[in-house]
Amino acid sequence: MGKGVSFLLLALVLCYGVTATMGYRGEKQWRKERERREEEMEPEEEEQEESESRKSWFLMPKSRPVMTTDAGEMRMVRSPGGRIVDKPLHMGFITMEPQSLFIPQYLDSSLILFVRTGEARVGCIYKDEMVERRLKIGDVYHIPAGSTFYILNPGEGQRLHIICSIDPSESLNLDTFQSFFIGGGTHPTSVLAGFGPETLSTAFNVSMSKLEEIMRGQQEGQIVHVTKSHAPSIWTKLSQLQEQDRLKQVKRMVQGEADEEEKEWSWWKLFGIFSGNERRIFGDKAPDSYNIYKRKADFKNDYGWSVAVDGSVYKPFKHSGTGVYLVNLTAGSMMAPHVNPRATEYGIVLRGTGRIQIVYPNGTLAMDARVREGDVFWVPRYFAFCQIASRSSPFEFFGFTTTSDKNRPQFLVGANSLLHTFNTPELAAAFGVTEERMRRFINAQKEAVILPSASAAPPDEDLKGREEKSEDEGPKVIRNFGDQMIMGFD
Repeated sequence: MGKGVSFLLLALVLCYGVTATMGYRGEKQWRKERERREEEMEPEEEEQEESESRKSWFLMPKSRPVMTTDAGEMRMVRSPGGRIVDKPLHMGFITMEPQSLFIPQYLDSSLILFVRTGEARVGCIYKDEMVERRLKIGDVYHIPAGSTFYILNPGEGQRLHIICSIDPSESLNLDTFQSFFIGGGTHPTSVLAGFGPETLSTAFNVSMSKLEEIMRGQQEGQIVHVTKSHAPSIWTKLSQLQEQDRLKQVKRMVQGEADEEEKEWSWWKLFGIFSGNERRIFGDKAPDSYNIYKRKADFKNDYGWSVAVDGSVYKPFKHSGTGVYLVNLTAGSMMAPHVNPRATEYGIVLRGTGRIQIVYPNGTLAMDARVREGDVFWVPRYFAFCQIASRSSPFEFFGFTTTSDKNRPQFLVGANSLLHTFNTPELAAAFGVTEERMRRFINAQKEAVILPSASAAPPDEDLKGREEKSEDEGPKVIRNFGDQMIMGFD
């Protein structure tokens, strides 16, 4: 017995030794191969490769379709991952044709909607009440995870474009997010379809034939038309009514005064949430939307303005742990180099062209990218960065931050910079200059936050090449935050 144990231990030691030796040799071989490639690479090629990678490290990839129908689509940009991401946050883009409906569903992730163009009616469940909000351009609205909602584009000639954040912190981690459709049929399938026919027939107190009509009637997908030319239904009729008339009609249905067609096709009945109490529809105390364009600028000068909306301004954000911001720079101006000490920032260019520079903690350049409308970028918490507008047009970008508290960005340059606040003999000593020289250096810039910077602004020609690229070529994103992201930190 003792000999057997000794033999087993010897075998394990030998196996470990072989594995460690192979691992060491493999690592050594990999390093030699990398060094060989670096030596063979011409200086110009090495510089070009480094330049190209710097351009896209913090640009997020091209959006991919999540759901597409004749009536609209939803696309999504997946959040980067890794050690330096304090809170993953996906970005979604919803496009809906006139008079279309994003059918009732709930998600395992919370949403913040921002209406870019068009108007929307958003209905959702709030504290067991059915509420509806009319959203217009510039409105933001929070939908908690697990709350059933729908989005309706009631316009007759206006497409609806919504930018949204998708917070997966409460998700099931099955995918980026998971939809649970309440409405549906054969496509998409309602979550109700998973129950047996006898169970549903008994639960709804309807015949099997009526149940079959309801559960198999929808085949148009997750976003459907609600016009007369596309399968008239109770949704079509409701969407064509004025708001007060529509609510009166819903009230009739709730109180049992609806006709046979309404009784059969009403999704309100499927929800099973009404008990005849009018306050559940009309007297709600649910939060309203908030229009970011109507908010007074937090900062404004001749070179641009910026607005931030956090939990202290819009209470629903307190529960979401997310905020939003909007920045507009005049042609040639610069958002001064600054740091977000409390949040990661995710943004999208709404208008114009410009340039984004991000710096590593050790003071080396992480990214210097020229961007245009539709480009999505992110900036890790604590990383220094700045945005610069091109010389010919304003540069506007919108985004989300991973905190609902006041972010309080720390500016590194300008009349309100940290250097002004920290203007002490110790600061001069840190730069190795006299106090007088340090003082003159700091006081040279009289502007704060948004600065004039025509010399740094990129010319429009720099972006022509990108505009001529195929739509299939989206900006790349680092998918591995291993050696690539640690590079330059030591």
